[in-house]
Amino acid sequence: MGLLGEILLLPAAPVRGAGWVLRQVVAEAERQYYDPAAVQRELSSLAEQLDQGLIDEAEFDRREDELLDRLEVAQQRRAAAPGSGFAPPANEGRTS
Repeated sequence: MGLLGEILLLPAAPVRGAGWVLRQVVAEAERQYYDPAAVQRELSSLAEQLDQGLIDEAEFDRREDELLDRLEVAQQRRAAAPGSGFAPPANEGRTS
């Protein structure tokens, strides 16, 4: 289609641009939501809340299960991502 196609689709450019922006926002939100470091921080915060008596054991268990499920999904997404061969952290497997 080439140039003629681009000219005909020009009125739709703002819609296509908005769609691209929305896809980028969703991708970044998912990246942050499934970031293993963020999930680990939330788990630590949850443990502190339990230790301080801010939440009870049942609430802790419920939220911990949700976070662990999210961490599992994050690991699956990372393993399934194209070209993302598993690379353990640099200090894993070493003994000091």
